[in-house]
Amino acid sequence: MNKRILVKNARIVNEGSIMQGDLLISDGRIERIDSEIPASAEVRVLEADGHTLLPGMIDDQVHFREPGAPHKADMVTESAAALAGGITSFMDMPNTNPLTVTLKALESKHLLARNRALANYSFYLGATNDNLAEIRALNPQQTCGIKVFMGASTGNMLVDNERTLEEIFSDAPTLVATHCEDTPTILRNEQQFREQYGEAVPMECHPQIRSAEACYRSSSLAVALARRHDTRLHLLHLTTARELELLQAGPLDGKRITAEACVHHLFFDDSDYAMKGGFIKCNPAIKSRADRDALRAALVDDRIDVIGTDHAPHTLKEKLGGYFDVPSGLPLVQWALPMVLELYHEQLISLEQLVEKCSHAPARLFDIAERGYLREGYWADLVLLDLHSPYRVEREAVRYKCGWSPLEGCRLRSRVLTTVVNGVVAYHEGRINPAVRGMRLEFTR
Repeated sequence: MNKRILVKNARIVNEGSIMQGDLLISDGRIERIDSEIPASAEVRVLEADGHTLLPGMIDDQVHFREPGAPHKADMVTESAAALAGGITSFMDMPNTNPLTVTLKALESKHLLARNRALANYSFYLGATNDNLAEIRALNPQQTCGIKVFMGASTGNMLVDNERTLEEIFSDAPTLVATHCEDTPTILRNEQQFREQYGEAVPMECHPQIRSAEACYRSSSLAVALARRHDTRLHLLHLTTARELELLQAGPLDGKRITAEACVHHLFFDDSDYAMKGGFIKCNPAIKSRADRDALRAALVDDRIDVIGTDHAPHTLKEKLGGYFDVPSGLPLVQWALPMVLELYHEQLISLEQLVEKCSHAPARLFDIAERGYLREGYWADLVLLDLHSPYRVEREAVRYKCGWSPLEGCRLRSRVLTTVVNGVVAYHEGRINPAVRGMRLEFTR
């Protein structure tokens, strides 16, 4: 809990460059970054030993299941797991119980997180077919964005009224983030597979049911609406090569339409259903290797702007049923950065690109104040990584309340050593600091 912390001898990756140096934290903020900063008696020294220091990951999409499903997850357990994965800020989705579709519910959720969430937080306001008045009354400082389930949803949040969609895209006072899958297409596909298999549809059929066509129909509609109304649109968890045709390559700044890819869609492909089954069932579905590889390439040419997790835990029992019984969603935050770093080890992206997608770009995209960079005066949210410490993910290491991970049995080559949130050591040498607390994210809008 020292007010001053000196990180010594770190390989600092930040703003497109890599340097060897030290970083001094004072009263929660970064006071100084330099090639060498002398230690003093009143400073706690964290010896980096040449390991890699990054700004903490900002996860633009999680489902921490609170309020409404405490048997699956809660803000304490999941934010603790996020710290172990190098995530220092998260943005939580509105399909809770009750739904976060009113300004009162939005503020209640922030109050629920205060003094409980171990990482910094913000919450989306959800759109419905009948809450336009709430959306129009929204102060952009209150939320990271407005979430629209276009075509597919749980929790009665499907927005399928054409007039309502037009008005949301026309009148939204802040960024609109969309989940894009076309329900009529999905229902037709489900019927075809039921006719072939009855209720015993193989899990491998999930990407054919939640198909590339279903994704493109919905995402292309979202893009058309955004272009018509000049909406600030953020397409969440893209999964197909075809959807990338809708996006502009190049730097984030100046774009009105941006996109996210999620760690599991970059890591797994449809060949993994044979081994993982319902444990990797999610919406939108993990699709073909060609789709996965196209997403990876889109990170490099900047058609994909940010990387998130869509962390969405369910209990182990819930994940062991048949195709139509198993709920969609995976717990992912605990190994978020190590998963992305596999792309670095495969020489597909650089460390500088990784930091841009996981930290810098989310901060700019959502106009987050004083976070996402290692800059003097900014909040000290950072993560120290050992890039060469291979291990196998085992269930005994899982921190999620649900108690399992889709990565069990997978080998990763990078390990989170230390995570700092608001200048406090939050995770170190495998242990969570229970006294750490996140802050409500602020926005420069």
